[in-house]
Amino acid sequence: MDKKIDFVLTWVDGNDPEWQSVYNQYAEVGASDKNIIRFRDWNNLKYWFRGVEKFAPWVNIVHFVTCGHYPEWLNLQCNKLNLVKHTDYIPNKWLPTFNSNVIELNLHRINGLAENFVLFNDDMFLINDVSDDFFFKNGMPCDMGVLNVIDHFKIGHIILNDLVLINKYFKKNSVLKKNYSKWFNIKYGKYLVRTMSLMPWKYFTGFTNPHVPSPFLKSTFCYLWNLEPELFSETSSHKFRESADVSQYLFRYWQLCKGSFSPLNVSKFSYNCAVDDDNIPQITQIIQKQMKKMICLNDSDDIDNFDRCKADIIKSFDLLLPEKSQFEL
Repeated sequence: MDKKIDFVLTWVDGNDPEWQSVYNQYAEVGASDKNIIRFRDWNNLKYWFRGVEKFAPWVNIVHFVTCGHYPEWLNLQCNKLNLVKHTDYIPNKWLPTFNSNVIELNLHRINGLAENFVLFNDDMFLINDVSDDFFFKNGMPCDMGVLNVIDHFKIGHIILNDLVLINKYFKKNSVLKKNYSKWFNIKYGKYLVRTMSLMPWKYFTGFTNPHVPSPFLKSTFCYLWNLEPELFSETSSHKFRESADVSQYLFRYWQLCKGSFSPLNVSKFSYNCAVDDDNIPQITQIIQKQMKKMICLNDSDDIDNFDRCKADIIKSFDLLLPEKSQFEL
């Protein structure tokens, strides 16, 4: 491994009474994103750490980002763990925050964060071996340079804001010509059709967004903050997600347009789904048989028996990762 690679994991304990009290205090003001399901705790965090230790033992440091709370089983003395409180890196004028965009846009401020790091949400798990060059090759993030249109989903308006800035600074045809082999790479397989079909459009209409751990260059964050400080400061002032926000996807899109990536069909190695009562058998099979390298389990409103779903997923993780990691007491 040529350069150190850090992992960054953002997490919130939605069951913490103190956190709930502060959350409700601000949510009453009329925030635009107050869905408590986004903060529901599946009690599977320990398996994230076990997966990292078993399948990515080469990781340098895990920066565990929270509002200040942490699970009682977490080993704070572990030399590969850095507990990062929001107050440690987000300017006080923007705290407290319940906006994932604020938490992620300011990650470059974390003390000691490596230039090369991978951002995980707490619903993204490693379930099979990954080498360091799976995330970075020759110092460049491994990613999919595939065009798309904005999907009609909950954060589509935020993605549109990201694209406004991308189209402000980049000419689509110039970007594609300059790094032709990265955008029209055979590794993408069927996804090449998306890029080819969108060639007639003058502007970027979107990018394919695999909801998986994302490799970043810290310098990308620093550069864009210097370039558009007012834009990022405005989003950082929002306690909850708002339609005017920009997101961490903007940093990814910038890396793609600059050609600062190594082509990889990330979707080939990951499984992503919104958990519901019907797909639990499929999820448990993928985990236990290690059918992919990574799995992302999005919480959803379509779960009738939450306790049963949670128990089945925990059982599958425990069968795959039964032993404690160095991150646990």
